[in-house]
Amino acid sequence: MGLNSSKMNIKYMFQIMFLLIFVSLFSACTHQQDAKPSPSKEIDKGHNKPSQPVEAWKLPIEIPKGEFYKIGSWFSDHQLLYITNLEQSSSVYFYNLLTGKSELLYKCEDPIVTLQVSPSKKNILIQTSPSTYEGQVIILSPEGSERIKKSFPSYELAFEWNPFNESEILISSFNEDWTYQMLLLNIEQSKTTELSIPQPFIKWIGKDEVAYLKWDETSPSLFAPLMLKKMGVESEEVLFNDVLQFSSYQNTLMTVTAEDEEQLQASYRFYNKDKKQLFSFSIPHLTMFSGWLVPYHDFNESKGKFITFKPIKSVESDAYTEGFELVSYDINKGDSDMILQGQKNEPILLSPTGEAALYGNRFEKIINLETKEISELVEK
Repeated sequence: MGLNSSKMNIKYMFQIMFLLIFVSLFSACTHQQDAKPSPSKEIDKGHNKPSQPVEAWKLPIEIPKGEFYKIGSWFSDHQLLYITNLEQSSSVYFYNLLTGKSELLYKCEDPIVTLQVSPSKKNILIQTSPSTYEGQVIILSPEGSERIKKSFPSYELAFEWNPFNESEILISSFNEDWTYQMLLLNIEQSKTTELSIPQPFIKWIGKDEVAYLKWDETSPSLFAPLMLKKMGVESEEVLFNDVLQFSSYQNTLMTVTAEDEEQLQASYRFYNKDKKQLFSFSIPHLTMFSGWLVPYHDFNESKGKFITFKPIKSVESDAYTEGFELVSYDINKGDSDMILQGQKNEPILLSPTGEAALYGNRFEKIINLETKEISELVEK
């Protein structure tokens, strides 16, 4: 396997390590015939049903077998996917918040590292780690049947699903020294192609276009130009200069930059496909050894709802003790809503309708964004 031989500077290595912390929170799988759930009313794959009030949810989750590891993802507004561990094996379950019942989707002989659901909910990605230097990727149907299974020599893997063509997944395969290889996995063709892209953290910005921050490894900087590159083409173009972090959605691009030359606040800007600014807001920022801390956030594009944790003031992150506000911004209306105060900066994931959010390092909590209440999903 050919490896990118370029060495990353210290700042760049810290950025990679920080971004991989969330990836590595979740680890070969043997497909079990009895793991495939039979069609039932409990595991309803429909996504267009009206949402139910949070008061109707049945909590906490009663774990059928093994020990709770973490919630993997939403599958619908009332269905979750969660992982349990039993000795060295792992299982994936659907949980129906309305009926309070779990149903087994898939059983593995080794621990699961990562679980991701594709944007359309037609595919489920599971990553396991048969050994320290091997990652196995399995794509499942919502019924639990294997569509593809591939192994990659790696120390860490990061994934980016193509929302414009869900048969394609970008895979960043890292070695222990953080050198990396970029791969394109085609599910329909069951084929992996090596790519020549100069950065490991890449996001789809079109069906065959990607965007990435072009960090200068020879001259460490807090910001970098945001680049656009068409797959299979050598040339690249600058979308925006001086970007700290960005996220890409089907019709929206979000960048985090400095508010002004004094860099007193972080500015979040939202653009449409024509790079026309739709909305912006600014919040205090926390400094770290390798740059700024960008708090956890998520975006429901269909509702125009962006949710983020917000520090009270700009200081060094190690000295910050005031907690974070959880704020929701409506990029269509241009207003905001305070959800919670005094919270920890931990991962957050909006439900399909944006009425609730999973919260916590293991998504072990759920937030009702209407009543602004937090509930535990699993008994401690």
